[in-house]
Amino acid sequence: MKRTLKQYLAVVIKGMGMGAADVVPGVSGGTIAFISGIYEELIDSIKSINLKTLKLLFTFKFKEFATAINFKFLLCIISGIGISILSIANLLKYLLETQPILIWSFFFGLIAASTILIGRKIKSKNIGNLFAIAIGAAIAFYVTSSTPAETPNDWWFIFLSGAIAICAMILPGISGAFILLLLGKYHFIISALSDIKISIIAIFVCGAATGIIAFSNILSWLLKKYHNLTIATLTGFMFGSLNKVWPWKETIETYTNSHGIEKPLIQENILPHTYSTINNTPSQFIWAIILAIVGFLFIWLLESYSKHYTKEEI
Repeated sequence: MKRTLKQYLAVVIKGMGMGAADVVPGVSGGTIAFISGIYEELIDSIKSINLKTLKLLFTFKFKEFATAINFKFLLCIISGIGISILSIANLLKYLLETQPILIWSFFFGLIAASTILIGRKIKSKNIGNLFAIAIGAAIAFYVTSSTPAETPNDWWFIFLSGAIAICAMILPGISGAFILLLLGKYHFIISALSDIKISIIAIFVCGAATGIIAFSNILSWLLKKYHNLTIATLTGFMFGSLNKVWPWKETIETYTNSHGIEKPLIQENILPHTYSTINNTPSQFIWAIILAIVGFLFIWLLESYSKHYTKEEI
């Protein structure tokens, strides 16, 4: 598709919207791509990166390669996502460190709404799909309950985290940041982006690039062949993982990192009124509830706008 400079700038802005969405757990960059009208082109462009097109690259046929993969479009998307993520990372790092209850309350509302809306996409509520929801929820709950707050910081796990999380970008409703939360690497990656730790960012990006190329066709096939079962499993997965973002937690065990800073290792969810009065004043509790509702309504309104946009396109 041929575009003018102004149109390519518009694509960069849409990429920035995707990047902003993917940084926040519960908001999907895929949803933003869908709403802004670039979803199908994005999927087709990603799927075009295969052995055939890579052969063009390795034989130095750069022009043919760029044309085959819609390079200008992908470059604009990637640039927009990068600009947005780097600019928002500092703010999120600050909020996570200074106002954890409030920010996790907002995230809880986002993911709760996303879970309901994803579940509504299941066209058939038969026994098989209900079983898939239950299995997905049970696995996610077990993993998030049994896994310590700190997961390995080794290069292979950072690479794996990037490979898995990036797949969420091509699934409307599923957030890459949510996947990082589940893997225990959300705060770690946000800090790396905020502090511009090149080595960590490079490994994560390599994992993301590998993941999206390897899994885009698989995910596309699963959604086409086993749509309801796939969506049902994802719904259960998100529901069972809500305990990961429950705002009120009590630290059971701590550890000291390489910088000599004490951090939580194992945490347990508790009721709001049992939390420390120093960190949880009545006003903060009220604001936490408000932010959870705001997060919930934000996703709901985003979905409503998405449906309205689709109807207009039809």
